[in-house]
Amino acid sequence: MPEWNTKLAVTYTKGSETFTISPIDSFSPSFAMNVEPLHSVEASHIGAIYSPPTINFSMTVKAIGPIVGQLTKLAIDGELFNISLLELVGDDWTFSSFVLEDCLITSASPTTATVSGAPAATFSGFSLTAKVDPKVGDLSSLP
Repeated sequence: MPEWNTKLAVTYTKGSETFTISPIDSFSPSFAMNVEPLHSVEASHIGAIYSPPTINFSMTVKAIGPIVGQLTKLAIDGELFNISLLELVGDDWTFSSFVLEDCLITSASPTTATVSGAPAATFSGFSLTAKVDPKVGDLSSLP
């Protein structure tokens, strides 16, 4: 039975500099392949209508150290950057690489500062392209 003994890391790249996003609570990429069935009066399901795919992400980061400030600056300045999800320790993960390219942050939501625990910020946005390289199979990219 497979076991999960791997630690993943999330990084962002701006220009030639790469920064590890840490401490990070969650990173959630999502892909929507927008397709709907084509129907006609005389028959149903005669084809498919494709719309451009969408690539979105959301991440929640503890507001400890410089990373939340750096991501907030990217959001305010409207700067493009890349996000990579990679294996930091171990080799259980199904991908060799997972990269969202030309990302823009569309919303940033800091949490309320409280007496206990560290504040966090949630960043959401979209990517113009994505490249996924599974350990078994061929590299895929969107669009």
